[in-house]
Amino acid sequence: MNSLKFDIVEILKVTMVLFAVIDIIGSIPVIINLKQKTGYLNAAKASWVSFGIMIVFLFLGQSILDIIGIEIGHFAIAGSILIFIVAMEMILGIQISKDTLPATASVVPLAFPLIAGTGTLTTLLSIRAEYNLLSIIIAIIINVLIVYVVLKYLYKIEKLLGAGGIAILKKVFGIILLALSIKLFSKYTGIPHV
Repeated sequence: MNSLKFDIVEILKVTMVLFAVIDIIGSIPVIINLKQKTGYLNAAKASWVSFGIMIVFLFLGQSILDIIGIEIGHFAIAGSILIFIVAMEMILGIQISKDTLPATASVVPLAFPLIAGTGTLTTLLSIRAEYNLLSIIIAIIINVLIVYVVLKYLYKIEKLLGAGGIAILKKVFGIILLALSIKLFSKYTGIPHV
């Protein structure tokens, strides 16, 4: 298979897979919550960092994990714990992490693990064997552009939703994030779930 073949159908398929996994639309309440806590999020920085993480992981992910002796499962469990903490903050209205500064919030937890999270990175490793490299790279670029637009116009989304809408969405998506963290944790630890 030619790894640099341009295939519009394949690009659309990979773009949709990554869009679903990144779930930037579903993450809007989490991002608004983060912005309210820090006061500022750098859309360009978060987009560039997440792009960099995805590209590096696409080419070197499995090798990096092999070298340091970490399996994908361990990586996913660590991400699930971080997602669990963010979810608890949203649901209970508390602040667990005290050192989230505007300068770092655009990188952690926004770029990683919210945008380029364990789900995204493990998906990149799995689709690498299925789709050609050019399609994956273009799909990453398209998704990062979507992420940038959402982050750049977050204040308009905030205005549209209003304080009440944001509060409701924060609780609902906090519960969804909590469920996602438990699902990831149980999947990779082998703990049976109901």
